[in-house]
Amino acid sequence: MGDERAKARGERTRRTPRPRRSGTAAPGRRAREPQLTRVPRARGVVAATTGFLGLSSTRRAAVLALVMCALALTVAVPLRNYVAQRQELAAVSEQQQVLAAEVERLEQERARLSDPAEIEAQARSRLGYVMPGEVPYVVQLPVAPGRDPAAAANAGVPWYRVLWREVAEGPQ
Repeated sequence: MGDERAKARGERTRRTPRPRRSGTAAPGRRAREPQLTRVPRARGVVAATTGFLGLSSTRRAAVLALVMCALALTVAVPLRNYVAQRQELAAVSEQQQVLAAEVERLEQERARLSDPAEIEAQARSRLGYVMPGEVPYVVQLPVAPGRDPAAAANAGVPWYRVLWREVAEGPQ
């Protein structure tokens, strides 16, 4: 009765020693015999929910989502760098075209200013230079009243008197 209860509880019972075979084991040790192991069988519910690689559909979806996220991150960073570099290249190309146009304009102006006649004309108009023996005349028109506070003080005074006063006072 004690052996039956031990078996029901899964406990090991004492076995009687088996006779030894000659030459199979070292003295003082028992020879082990290979035992067959029992493979648990899959139940019907587990077989229905497991699929490819033994994963349930929910786990497969989670693994697929994880793989897709990893692929998206792997592609997103180089793609962002590529787009940024393309935009920078377009901006630099546009700036280069603007600078090339400015260089062309400056070269034309340099060629124009290398002409002695143009230099003389610029000296006469901008700097007020004259050739020896010439008499320069500078005509200054009066400022309309309302534009200049000094002209507002001269309101009602004829323009020629205002002009004569400016000539008499000299340059300020």
